[in-house]
Amino acid sequence: MKRITSLLIITLLICNCSDVKHNNEANEELIALRAELDSLKAESLNVTKGQIATFLTFQDNNAENAMNFYVDLFDNSKIINVQRWEKNGPVEEGKIMHATFSLNESLFMCSDSPPIHKWGFTPAVSNYIDCKDESELKRLFSKLSENGEVTMPLNNYGFSQKFGWVIDQFGVSWQLNFN
Repeated sequence: MKRITSLLIITLLICNCSDVKHNNEANEELIALRAELDSLKAESLNVTKGQIATFLTFQDNNAENAMNFYVDLFDNSKIINVQRWEKNGPVEEGKIMHATFSLNESLFMCSDSPPIHKWGFTPAVSNYIDCKDESELKRLFSKLSENGEVTMPLNNYGFSQKFGWVIDQFGVSWQLNFN
């Protein structure tokens, strides 16, 4: 993951340091480096027919940021496949058309949606995590609530020793539990 992060930083520096007249060359180089980065992150996919996956539709072009945030946050997580919008597509070139990733071996998918819908993420549908210990619970709660919203602070609510509910910075809802 450090190699991928380094590649991304170098890419950003190349793009930010280019003259305006070299902007097209830098943009083409960025697209090529992004494709290389995608291939470095991609893993084999063993999905069975009928398998259920959580699909996150981002209307603010945040699919990649959210996916990378979650993969870095959760153990046993990886990016499986990334397909990007091409030039002249319905959203900005290079944004996520469709991506598949796993979080602690649970299958997720995401995309940057071309149409803006009247709906968004709702806390009525959330991701529930039964944490292995209290330190994991506190770590996840802290990271997921950063720049987000705490809907139920960590506490004993009678049904659990310690439980918390947050809506993260991307609008995705998470219930965190430790018994």
